Amino acid sequence: MAGLRRGAAAHPAPPTTARVRVRFAKRGRLRFLSHRDVARAFERAVRRAGVPVSYSHGFSPHPRLSWVGAAPTGAASEAEYVEIGLTHEMAPHELAAALDGALPAGLDIVDVVPVVPGGGSLADRIDGSSWRVELPGVPPAELAAAVQALLAAEAVTVQRDGKNGPRPVDVSAALVDLRVRSEPDGCAILEMVVRQAIPAVRPDDVLGALGVVAGLRPGVPAKATRMAQGLLDDRGRLVDPLELDRAAARQG
Repeated sequence: MAGLRRGAAAHPAPPTTARVRVRFAKRGRLRFLSHRDVARAFERAVRRAGVPVSYSHGFSPHPRLSWVGAAPTGAASEAEYVEIGLTHEMAPHELAAALDGALPAGLDIVDVVPVVPGGGSLADRIDGSSWRVELPGVPPAELAAAVQALLAAEAVTVQRDGKNGPRPVDVSAALVDLRVRSEPDGCAILEMVVRQAIPAVRPDDVLGALGVVAGLRPGVPAKATRMAQGLLDDRGRLVDPLELDRAAARQG
């Protein structure tokens, strides 16, 4: 009998019998991790933590981790999401503690919720993000004037560099809310809510648009943090994508 090819499993992988949705944060220096780096860290963590993760089939099985709307490299986030397939149920608080202990500091578990059968995909519950962007050295009044100019413009498009050259990004169409406030130390803060269109509008795109309409050019790199993701309601607010699952868990 011919031997198994490299990577082939001698026995079929146990099926996925349960799923959980995990909200986690990307903080501090780990904001510079790429999405692939984050995915590798989670793959290592589920193995080290003994999470009963299910695996894909075939000759190169991978843990069943499904990602939604990853923040760009260089951006911090308080609201990243991954769905994990399990071979059997595990208490959410136990899974959260196990993952938190196995992940590097800066990738921090915020919430774990069992998936409601028939409740739809996580991606269907996310079409917008809210961001907080710190702009050291930019006077709040100057930022406020630039924001007013952007909001008054009929349409503003910026060019984003990509693998295949510059790509136009329509900033105006994605903006839901844009406002300015200042910290007690005088640091200007830009708060925004954007629709997650394709391509997704990022904080640096919005800053680029402020440069187009008002010549705003921060002298110090901005620090962007995604504060939330969710489904935009008719008032431009974000509905927590895990709330349906959380409510069902309470009733169950």
